[in-house]
Amino acid sequence: MSRWITRYKVSMIIVSCVLLLSAILFLPSSHPSLAAPSAGNGVSVWMTTADLKTHLAPQDSAHFSTGNGSAIIKITVNENQTYQQMDGFGASLTDGSAWLIYNKMSKSQRDALMTKLFSPVKGIGLNFLRQPMGASDLTTPASGEYSYDDMPKGQTDPNLTHFSIAHDEAYIIPLLKQALQLNPHLKIMATPWSPPGWMKSTDSMEGGTLNTAAYTAYATYFVKFIQAYQAQGIPIFAVTPQNEPLYQPVGYPGMSFPADQEANFIAHYLAPAFAAAHISTQILGYDHNWDTPSYPTTLLSDANTRAALAGTAWHCYAGAVEAQTVVHNAYPDKATYETECSGGQWEENNGLPGTTNLLIGAIRNWSSSVVRWGLALDPNGNPNLGTGAACNQCRGIVTIDQKTGHVTYNGDYYALGHASKFLQPGATRIDSSAGSNSVSDVAFKNPDGSKVLVVYN
Repeated sequence: MSRWITRYKVSMIIVSCVLLLSAILFLPSSHPSLAAPSAGNGVSVWMTTADLKTHLAPQDSAHFSTGNGSAIIKITVNENQTYQQMDGFGASLTDGSAWLIYNKMSKSQRDALMTKLFSPVKGIGLNFLRQPMGASDLTTPASGEYSYDDMPKGQTDPNLTHFSIAHDEAYIIPLLKQALQLNPHLKIMATPWSPPGWMKSTDSMEGGTLNTAAYTAYATYFVKFIQAYQAQGIPIFAVTPQNEPLYQPVGYPGMSFPADQEANFIAHYLAPAFAAAHISTQILGYDHNWDTPSYPTTLLSDANTRAALAGTAWHCYAGAVEAQTVVHNAYPDKATYETECSGGQWEENNGLPGTTNLLIGAIRNWSSSVVRWGLALDPNGNPNLGTGAACNQCRGIVTIDQKTGHVTYNGDYYALGHASKFLQPGATRIDSSAGSNSVSDVAFKNPDGSKVLVVYN
């Protein structure tokens, strides 16, 4: 996570509506739950208020109508205009988040939390996780800056004979398995904050660049990771070669990976390694902020790299979300994913406005995912590496008291739930227009024909 934070305007109400028909939805501006149902055009309404006193609560029905209408707020939904397919909503089960859930909660507490996170029926049905491949800033101090092939200073392991995911088997993999049991449609992508230090110019997990001589070993590192996780029953949907390749943090793992170097690695090392190992995992490029669309454009402008890439990944910490559309318009056959945007103490209203604006804005700019950062943290932003550079003001989707195991479900949780709970696998975005500056919205159509409209004011 970079140290630049987006702040969003505080708004009052988010409403998620499971739509039965597509036409024009009418809502009174101040009391959306009070709209009267119309025969045959009923709309189930679920609401969360900014103070979270009402959260994902069913309300009285709204209704659809044809014609121009006279409602204070009119939202037009056109199911005939379709956009991208959605792949999921979620966060990252970091080393720190997994440790907290697995070790600081009783089994009954843990099972209840995992159900509320991942079950589509009894919870909000989160269905996308972005997993760090090794250490990130949200890693416990006890784990430290680890990779899957650590070597003593000055030593290398080009054949990866010491490769092991044993660290993850303690508590990360058990929780991933539980999440998959609760939601078999869960998609898991993976991203390294750094290659093993011996592959880099610094001989360290921090800073530096990838040694040219290590490109083959690094590609094999991805292959071994995907195969090891698959052997545990955990398929990897997609990978990116490097988290935030334009940022070199001091105090936690990171690496500079310029666009031309990442393009070379993807086209001539990673993609061929996947092909040789018969791995179908998708490769996404970039995985950094909206402020540098020239980076993914450089990747996609190279024919070999473009052929290897399924799409691009984006973070929210600098720039404007419309950068996603700029790249999409240039390369419309490539998917777009928003893959990291942390909540934290800098946000107002416990993350509800920020997450909702992200959800609507990212999706309206072609993202197939909405992904926050840490899944779970304690009230002090722990566990993290504790180096001062790690994010100690970050907030998880949920907050867990380390002493009692008590869970607080934050605004991030409810905002994501307004989409994840109602969208089915294979849902696509459809056209919608509120026609009001005070209201934002995004609409979807499920494979069974039902529609979902998320409205925010």
